[in-house]
Amino acid sequence: MQLDRRQFLQTFAVAGTQLPAKPATRTTTRLFLDPRVVEKSTQVSMHVGKVMKDTRNPLFAEDRPWEVRYDNLYPNIHFDVAEKLYKCWYSPFTIDPSATETPRTSRQSIPYKPDRKREMGVCYATSKDGLRWSKPDLDLIEFQGSKKNNIVARGPHGAGVYFDPHESDPSRRYKMLLQGKSTSGAFSPDGLRWTEPVPFPSIGAIGDTHNNAIYSQNLGRYVAITRLWDRPAKQRLVGRTESIDFKTWTPAVEVMRAEASHPENQTYAMPIFEHGNLFFGLLMIFHAPSDTVHCELAWSVDSIQWTRLEPGTPFIPKGAAGESDSGCVYAGTGPVFLDNEVRIYYGASNGPHTGWRDGFLNLARARTDGFAFAAPSGGQGTILTKPVKLSGDLLCNIDAAGGQARIGIPGADGFSLDDAIPLRSDSTRHTCRWKKQKTEALHGRDVQLVVELQSARAYSFLT
Repeated sequence: MQLDRRQFLQTFAVAGTQLPAKPATRTTTRLFLDPRVVEKSTQVSMHVGKVMKDTRNPLFAEDRPWEVRYDNLYPNIHFDVAEKLYKCWYSPFTIDPSATETPRTSRQSIPYKPDRKREMGVCYATSKDGLRWSKPDLDLIEFQGSKKNNIVARGPHGAGVYFDPHESDPSRRYKMLLQGKSTSGAFSPDGLRWTEPVPFPSIGAIGDTHNNAIYSQNLGRYVAITRLWDRPAKQRLVGRTESIDFKTWTPAVEVMRAEASHPENQTYAMPIFEHGNLFFGLLMIFHAPSDTVHCELAWSVDSIQWTRLEPGTPFIPKGAAGESDSGCVYAGTGPVFLDNEVRIYYGASNGPHTGWRDGFLNLARARTDGFAFAAPSGGQGTILTKPVKLSGDLLCNIDAAGGQARIGIPGADGFSLDDAIPLRSDSTRHTCRWKKQKTEALHGRDVQLVVELQSARAYSFLT
């Protein structure tokens, strides 16, 4: 069963369930993208952040007998703090007659044809630095008479793997959301040894995408993203479902589809995560005329109402002709947040979505909180925040290398814009200062900030 948005909300109203739009707390990064942070802006607009692709891309490729076609790869990345190890679960086609029976020399004349005998699997790779990856022999799953491989599951389609720090049962610490005969789940204590899939028929989704789930601290429940279809319109849809216990799930409801003005840009997949008190969606856009895919950015306060930031502007763009990601980009789950950057791993391919292509794991890097930034529409603009409580130094993530930024505190003596010492460099942690006053004078007080930007970009701030 597929519910529309009104029916979905009524379901939770009957159950007495609330979906809070939780505001930022004193210890939370405040993003200028968040409408609960900004009261008013003048001559300022929000833009998609910029990423840098790693010069060492691709990080790994199809190089095992059971990796006959990566297709979309659907990578899932977890940095294990205890083991100091990057872990990746990815989904190649392990069986694909068209790929194995068509020599490369014949592929220009023979089109790629998906076969019903295709079988997808889930494989496992590790890395100490997130750059050099190994595919260990796990001796777990048999493939062509041998267990000398890195396969952890055979059969799941579009598997999303999630390390769940919220889970109290060690045997369910790792969770997999997948598509089998229906949308299903599997569980593991170590990410390697998995239970048989448990069907979740209540979700009612087609699920032929990168299925993924997270536990939301703000909502106090699991939120999962899958695929629905509008068959008459021939449109792929982003579907959302939720669960208190990762056992009983609500029917999936549509939360995103192509813009009416651009039906050719279909919403293909959307891994989600929480950051800075917002939900972010890495939205893959399938451009039907060119048969290619790129990644855009979406955000939400509650994971139900989603906003696309600058539709048509890639967050992770396709590469130039001849590069490993010139055809398709499929962002993975689990961005890795480091002290000085965010790592976003993605499946890449050098050919069209439905044609011959080679697949790879690639890496894109964003600055801290660098998913979106505020910038003046002209030469200068201002942002007025809602009240925040100062508990220490005011730290701002601002790129003012090409101009300047000033931060004032209206109504506080000695903290006006004219009293502010201008910021004229790029830093993710500018300490804001004034000519005669220090923030200690305002500790514990609720204050508003006015941020003046002159040819500068503002991402976030901490108080």
